[in-house]
Amino acid sequence: MALIDAVTRLIPGVLHNENSCQEESFQQGLLEYPQYTRPFDFAGHVVPSVLLSGNHEEIRRWRRQMSLLRTRDRRPELFQQFGLTAEDRQLLAEARADEVGKGEQEKR
Repeated sequence: MALIDAVTRLIPGVLHNENSCQEESFQQGLLEYPQYTRPFDFAGHVVPSVLLSGNHEEIRRWRRQMSLLRTRDRRPELFQQFGLTAEDRQLLAEARADEVGKGEQEKR
């Protein structure tokens, strides 16, 4: 079934939006970013405010950052092979700064 799904997606018109498959896991060498749906708060899982902001550039950056972090944490062998851009390095540095900031708050 997985093979049929993979091959069928290559046929023009099968996917409603041709760009849909471009953002799937491994398509660009990274795992996919987290997906959220409604309600905005479900069983203690809250949709990040950036996704509700409507700022498409910030949403794109958040998705890229989450893909980088997920790949780094869950598939380090893929992450090591991935060629980081300058923006990727900046997003990872921002994530590290956020982690350090949260650690400092927890100590207080």
